[in-house]
Amino acid sequence: MSDARLTSGAVIDLSGVHKHYQTERVDVHALRGIDLRIESGEYVTVMGPSGSGKTTLLEILGCLSRPTDGVYRLEDRSVTDLDSDQLARLRGEEIGFVFQAFNLLPRLSAVENVELPLGYRKVSRKERRERAMDALDRVGLAPRADHLPNEISGGERQRVAVARALVNRPAILLADEPTGNLDTKTGEEVLSLFDQVHADGNTLVIVTHDPKIGARAPRCLTIQDGLIDRDVRSDAGGR
Repeated sequence: MSDARLTSGAVIDLSGVHKHYQTERVDVHALRGIDLRIESGEYVTVMGPSGSGKTTLLEILGCLSRPTDGVYRLEDRSVTDLDSDQLARLRGEEIGFVFQAFNLLPRLSAVENVELPLGYRKVSRKERRERAMDALDRVGLAPRADHLPNEISGGERQRVAVARALVNRPAILLADEPTGNLDTKTGEEVLSLFDQVHADGNTLVIVTHDPKIGARAPRCLTIQDGLIDRDVRSDAGGR
């Protein structure tokens, strides 16, 4: 397992990555030759219209989907030909996910939801609780640790989801429309949390359709027709 704050060089390196899949009616070529390098500690947003390939790209970055062609290296390790068990282990150790729908288990408390990834790795009960509480404290929710998801606000549920994504100390944090179910004020609070996650040294990639969020990061990619159409960098993003 890698501590993102200690890693140097490229976390992500894609070369000539294609992805196509067959639907009932048509063969979809979602990615058409992506070359992409993301350095450790970068904050990157990915934008594009519906069907452009941005979610497919995120799925490949998160080892949830395999490229049809091309090479994907994560922390200088080729993951293209890993089997399902190896990919699952890699996801658990190196990648944290935050989704639009939170994906919290309703019958588990906040701290129990955060503990889940550690349970899959057979971490002891005592260490699971300590690390989960540390992660909740990092997102400002330690006082709500014993509350069920329906007992906290939407913004707090997303903070729990961020804590769960960070509890394994991943090399990279991936987020898919993380403010899509939140009002403007609450969404801004969650984005401020991502700013802090980045400031702490984590590598962060966010897929969004919102231009304001896209401009927030120091680097913004635009995907169009399965290709990177623009790659814009700034010193401080649009914050």
